[in-house]
Amino acid sequence: MIERENALLLSKWIDSAGIITAVCHARPDGDAAGCVVAASLYAALCRGKDAAIILPDAAPASIQFIFAHGPSAVINALADPLEAGARLRSTDLLFCLDFNTLSRTEGLEAALRSCPGRKVLVDHHQAPAIEEFDLCFSDTEVSSACELLYNLLMQMPDIGGDPSRLPSAVATALMCGMTTDTNNFANSVFPGTLRMASELLAAGVDRGDIIDKLYFSERPNRIAAQGEMLSCKMKLLPCGVAVTVLDKSFYERHALLDGETEGFVNIPLTIKDIKLSILAREEDGRLRVSLRSKKGVSARELAARSFHGGGHEQASGGKILVPDDIASPSSAQAYIEEVAARFMREKYAIEK
Repeated sequence: MIERENALLLSKWIDSAGIITAVCHARPDGDAAGCVVAASLYAALCRGKDAAIILPDAAPASIQFIFAHGPSAVINALADPLEAGARLRSTDLLFCLDFNTLSRTEGLEAALRSCPGRKVLVDHHQAPAIEEFDLCFSDTEVSSACELLYNLLMQMPDIGGDPSRLPSAVATALMCGMTTDTNNFANSVFPGTLRMASELLAAGVDRGDIIDKLYFSERPNRIAAQGEMLSCKMKLLPCGVAVTVLDKSFYERHALLDGETEGFVNIPLTIKDIKLSILAREEDGRLRVSLRSKKGVSARELAARSFHGGGHEQASGGKILVPDDIASPSSAQAYIEEVAARFMREKYAIEK
């Protein structure tokens, strides 16, 4: 729940700020993209501010359309660290969106810590590092950071709880982010999530266009990769866990773009007896791990226990380090199977 006095304090800070910047976590997903676009556009269009977005690294091609109506200044800090640093040094108010600690921005962390502007957190993850921010809006009982930002914008005096007062591009960005973080209303849906969707639809958001861009605009490469994943890469364990490991050659073979395997981890959960899906993607020096689970099984606990990670109860992430955790990427499959089977046995008494 957003405290009214904190929302009004933020509004005063927006009034007094000349330069406002929005930043999200590394490897932006749809929720992160929706947040930074919505926050920066609101600051520019509704409050007349110099607003920009800084991304720690590039957003995948699949969600680039979310930025189409965003502010002209979208800075990729990995590609242009000097521009990102200069922007942060002049920033009066920094929106920190969809991450619970500055370390989630990885290579951008040091520059953010030295930013002289006030830092405002808007996030839905567990355990926010509140000491790192000047003002925190944190709530885990929402679908997404976009839903929380929507609730916050509804309390801004100029919006006054009327979604029709949001610029169309702001409303569309918020709907995009919420849709992706709920996997199109398949998980993490709360009463407020459906209320937000209904209100934005009534305000004129074209959900059909959003769905078309998110789910019906794939390249053939992705579909071919999905086929190989299902037929060759996915292994179903007797304990109700699906394990998928995608090595570098998989990405090269299908000429995949960044983000094109997004959502693959959800597919095994459509199988009746699968309770937990784990997907690992080989990167330089480590494997990036995504975990998704059905209700009653904690993806978050396993992520924290075995993969240096965390997140939401049914949607979490982490990593496997080479050589700290395993000797080489080729050992990832066996490692994941071992820790997953042990987790299901110790936590849920599943002995299979």
